[in-house]
Amino acid sequence: MGHQSVARHPKWDSNLRPTGEQDPVKATHHTDCYHDDELIVRRGQPFQIALELSRPFKHSTDKLHLELKTGTHVIIPLVDELENVCWQSQITEQSGNRVQLLVSSPPNALIGRYQLTVTTGCAKGEATSTHDPASDIYMLFNPWCEGDTVFMDNEDERMEYVLNDTGRIYYGTEKQIGVRTWNFGQFSEGILQACLFILEKSKVQPFGFGDSVNVVRVVSAMINSLDDRGVLEGNWSGDYEEGTSPTAWSGSVDILKKYYAEGGTPVKYGQCWVFSGVTTTVLRCLGIACRSVTNFQSAHDTDVSLTTDVYFDENMEPLDRLNTDSVWNFHVWNDCWMARPDLPPGMGGWQAVDSTPQETSQGTFCCGPASVNAIRTGQVYLKHDTPFVFAEVNSDKIYWQRNLDSTFSQIYIEKKAVGHCISTKAVGSDERMDITDLYKYPEDTEEERIAVETASRYGSRPETYSSPAAEDVQIEVVMEGEGPRMGADAQLKIVLRNQSRHPRRATLHSQVAVMYYTGVLKGTIKREKLPVELMPSEVKTIEWVLPYDQYQDQLVDQAALMLTLSGRVSETQQVLATQHNFRLRTPDLTITPVGEAVVGKEMAAKISFTNPLPRTLKSVLFRVEGLGLQNVREIAVGDVGSHCSVTLTEHFVPTLPGPRKLVASLDCRQLTQVHGVADILVKEK
Repeated sequence: MGHQSVARHPKWDSNLRPTGEQDPVKATHHTDCYHDDELIVRRGQPFQIALELSRPFKHSTDKLHLELKTGTHVIIPLVDELENVCWQSQITEQSGNRVQLLVSSPPNALIGRYQLTVTTGCAKGEATSTHDPASDIYMLFNPWCEGDTVFMDNEDERMEYVLNDTGRIYYGTEKQIGVRTWNFGQFSEGILQACLFILEKSKVQPFGFGDSVNVVRVVSAMINSLDDRGVLEGNWSGDYEEGTSPTAWSGSVDILKKYYAEGGTPVKYGQCWVFSGVTTTVLRCLGIACRSVTNFQSAHDTDVSLTTDVYFDENMEPLDRLNTDSVWNFHVWNDCWMARPDLPPGMGGWQAVDSTPQETSQGTFCCGPASVNAIRTGQVYLKHDTPFVFAEVNSDKIYWQRNLDSTFSQIYIEKKAVGHCISTKAVGSDERMDITDLYKYPEDTEEERIAVETASRYGSRPETYSSPAAEDVQIEVVMEGEGPRMGADAQLKIVLRNQSRHPRRATLHSQVAVMYYTGVLKGTIKREKLPVELMPSEVKTIEWVLPYDQYQDQLVDQAALMLTLSGRVSETQQVLATQHNFRLRTPDLTITPVGEAVVGKEMAAKISFTNPLPRTLKSVLFRVEGLGLQNVREIAVGDVGSHCSVTLTEHFVPTLPGPRKLVASLDCRQLTQVHGVADILVKEK
């Protein structure tokens, strides 16, 4: 042979396609949505690359193999026929100096960025091409591949949980469920690089990035900044002067780009829905089906008792120093889909993962993946962090009273206190889907009680459950319609039912406190005692009112309040106790598109808002964004007077066709959680 063949330019198949034709590799690998020029493929599925050699390749005398480097060094031999379960390559076409290869990868290949080089050889020796970053290969998880642990067999669900780049995140209270649109933006330019940068920053060895459980656990730890200077710094103080208020974000793209551009400096600030939104973006970007999930009345068990404990003194006054368990009005985490070969059969499918830093897991602030099936059945001994998630959705709230000898007696069990209206966006629509039945059996069924008692046996207080006390008086707090509105008096009804044939008397201790949505109380703003007399079989309704002037200067994020009622029936010594969380509803931003929506043609949208408060809003800021419509833009509105309206017109040029969402949010110190969305169908040019 005259001279050896050298691989000059390894290229992927996009260079072979006719001008204007959709990239065949990216289309078959469902990666054509990524706004990046690199070769992005999914593991366990063959892909094509083209090699430009210095002379024609001769099968009889020449040798050729590919080399990939990431966390490991992979040599890909040239074979006559692919097996599709390991790294191999096969020549499918040859024309002059150009060779087209079909390359197969195993379904458990490491995900990440692979550096590609080509080694060719003949009788005179070998030569290896110089590494060119433009030839790097990005390998992702593959929900379309049956051999991949993240395989999902429903195409509609894959479209929603892997390929949909917008979604809905729920918040508020179970009686007043609010919703906001979130731009996940997992295909936006630079986001894949940012996601891989997050994995690199974790300091976890890359050879673990073939295991979906391990990758999800790393992402859970890295989305929060504790321990490892991850993506987002949490802040629940109400003071966001050094960063962006958590309620002001409406998408993940800005956050991830900022983190990547600043070399891994945590972005300020996040709370649970922001942590969840970013987690959804990262996992979908890497190829794992994921969704944001909201749990209303979400318990935070601090002592692994698997119960939510409320302590009172001898006079039925709350003991704040002992009441470390809390119930958040809502908490947002994620479900991701995967097999769990590390657990018993039946534990695959949806797995709960929580990136909000609450408790440590094996010394790190992360949570999950915990099998949702294990949570439902109370099998809290199965990893990872199943006891914590079980307590969030299905712990009983147990009320304790201090005795004269300083011991505590269990006086009441509230079995339906936590884990209500567990919500996520429905597949293929913007409707809310209730998935409570995936996390727990229906309340009061034998299966649900067995799950609770099974879980409790593995907690720190296994002797908790005994025979329930008899009771013939019931107490309930009722809210009419959508509940109280910001800027007006808050009104609720306390309903007491005497189910006996005898009179009953009690004194209700009432206190209402301003509360962070996490269940942490800022302070009590109203206390009163309510004497109650009930005739036999009587149902009595007490009107309860909190005047606006008593809460106007006290509220924190989410405008949440907690009403606690406790008391004892004189005749029977039955304990009455309940807690009711509610929020003061805020108005929406109204967004009205103006003009025809066509790619490359300027259009506009009118954004309107009315201040509901009898006070001026100071330094109001609007944030507007829409994937394929407009990058994030901040608009300083200034002050908005009491009950005044403001309307502004935003001009933009759509860049992508199809259904799009324009999202806007309002940020100011006096009013939070104000946002709006408009659906815009963009036509091709």
